[in-house]
Amino acid sequence: MTADEIIAFVSSLPGVATVTASEANGAPEAAWGDSFFFYDPDDDAASRRMPFATIVTQDYDGWDTASDLNRPGVFRLNIAVGRAAFEKLTGYPPGEHETRPVRLDYTALDRLIPHPAYAAQAWVSILNPGEATAGQARACSPAPTPGPSGGTTAAEVVSAGCPGRPGRWRAGGGTWYPSPDPALAAERASRRRPRSLAGSRPA
Repeated sequence: MTADEIIAFVSSLPGVATVTASEANGAPEAAWGDSFFFYDPDDDAASRRMPFATIVTQDYDGWDTASDLNRPGVFRLNIAVGRAAFEKLTGYPPGEHETRPVRLDYTALDRLIPHPAYAAQAWVSILNPGEATAGQARACSPAPTPGPSGGTTAAEVVSAGCPGRPGRWRAGGGTWYPSPDPALAAERASRRRPRSLAGSRPA
């Protein structure tokens, strides 16, 4: 599956609003090209909170680099699946992730793994879903439902705990974007190369 195919599939689910960060919609430059999926059946941008899934196409220096997403053509699908589904998929509850003795290869393609930064909040990830994981990617992305606090969830992620990643809430656009350290973001933006939505970069 390409990033574009995933975006088309998730966007077709009932009540889903998709935002791909760009200069045009005022997103921080460090997030340009990344996509965020919200449950918003009323299409009310101001009501959106945390996304229930994202597609990330580059590393966030100083924060999220374990997947080495700066490799040409590599992107990562992230899904909030909730505690029960996380345990079913990984064999252990999200709260035990930090104490697991097994080291995971967060750079492996086409493999469902705990999110490198937010496994404890019941997020899973797949780099470049392919033959081995395309079915899992679709199955983990059901039509989302409102969480108990009115936030956006795929499996009541609000009750499972929202990711603690620093973020920026844009009141005008009603959209949450990841927000790495400003100095690191500025440095990274200064050496950014153009790339497509699917995450490919010039060789």
